[in-house]
Amino acid sequence: MPLTPSHLGPTLFLGLLLFSAVRLPTFLVANVIVDLELFLVLVFRLDYPLHGFFHSLLRGSIIAVILSLVMIKIDEKIQRIIRFFKLEQRFSRRSIWLASFSGVYLHIMLDSRLYTDITPFFPLDINPLYSGSMFAGFEIYGFCVNSLILEIGLYTYKQLKRKKTF
Repeated sequence: MPLTPSHLGPTLFLGLLLFSAVRLPTFLVANVIVDLELFLVLVFRLDYPLHGFFHSLLRGSIIAVILSLVMIKIDEKIQRIIRFFKLEQRFSRRSIWLASFSGVYLHIMLDSRLYTDITPFFPLDINPLYSGSMFAGFEIYGFCVNSLILEIGLYTYKQLKRKKTF
């Protein structure tokens, strides 16, 4: 999806739904970092596919590994920011690794339904997830918007529940 804002709906919803298993800040970054490549292609007008190297599960794993290592290193600093949103989590390297890989893979899977230039199962040069339907964009973007609405409800519920327990 162009420049990833659409990815935030499913990311936030799934991140809150799986809050005890995945590190939310890592999951958020993982879902948008894949499009850094797309951003660079657009900004520098590169003669390169928009959804190139990192839009595959195998090559996206490179980003997931690097992101995991970085997020483990800076986790304490990130927690200072996340406290503002009342979404503190216990530190777990496993949850960071899980968030990083699942976030990158979620991004690739969502994009694979929409774009022919993605080969999610590289080295296979096919995209069996590509919809080809003229309504695929409406389906995916609708899913993203609905996920954002559900996320707002889930976040509100968590905050109200949190206030009642203190």
